[in-house]
Amino acid sequence: MNKEGNVIVKIKAIYPSLSVKEKVVADYILQNTVEIIHLSITEFAEYASVAEATIFRFCKRLGFRGYQAFKIALASELVEPIKNIHEEIMEQDDVGTLAEKVFAGHMEAMKETLNLLDAKVLERIVEILSQASRIDFFGSGGSSAIAMDAYHKFLRTGIHCNAHSDGHQQIISAALLGPGQAAIGISHSGSNKDVTEALKVAKANGAATIAITGHYKSPLSKQADHVLYTTSRETLFRSEALASRLVQLSLMDVLHVAVSVRRQEQTLENLQKIREAISTKRY
Repeated sequence: MNKEGNVIVKIKAIYPSLSVKEKVVADYILQNTVEIIHLSITEFAEYASVAEATIFRFCKRLGFRGYQAFKIALASELVEPIKNIHEEIMEQDDVGTLAEKVFAGHMEAMKETLNLLDAKVLERIVEILSQASRIDFFGSGGSSAIAMDAYHKFLRTGIHCNAHSDGHQQIISAALLGPGQAAIGISHSGSNKDVTEALKVAKANGAATIAITGHYKSPLSKQADHVLYTTSRETLFRSEALASRLVQLSLMDVLHVAVSVRRQEQTLENLQKIREAISTKRY
């Protein structure tokens, strides 16, 4: 029985028919099989010295919809199944041990992200948001909850806000942004097409663009004027975010608190109005 996974077997089977550039992609995968599942398409392209489009075409030739689908398939053959749930757990762990590992992973991600923060970049972002007449938050999948939470918080500052998770709504809203306004795109992988395209459109229309992502070299970070980086042990082959989601929420809390301080008078006035209004909703 062939011990090689189907993806690797398929690459070797079509290798003779590949173009010169596609063979470069294939060679890099065959020589760095385990590392590939941790790379964004932008990182892969840089390390292999090929265009992102070449990698995308290569994945399509293998029968995948794109690079992410290729990585998920490759990871399923290389990674122990239990690691798709959480990187640190083992089959024999009891619930108490699972809790310790999950919490430890979250706390480590918080500490590492705090150490990554660039105070000057953070200060500039807060300045932009404090003066913006409108802020749009874009997030899809797990990041959509972060966008909605940010919207819910920033409403209190008196700044007109929107949050969109649907790809069409994101692009429509981005098209209506302009100078003096801001768009924040949220994606741990930095490879979400809808969020990246929305930020690209917003930037083309003159809006300030900000990305919150876990990867320095990603399609999303390319479209951002300013980037806040998060870190966690989660890998790109997983579609679910755990620690990264909490880190993103924390960064949004930092931005919200900082902007609220800058707009203290209006924020406090709005908070009082909100408390009076929602008092009728409680027993």
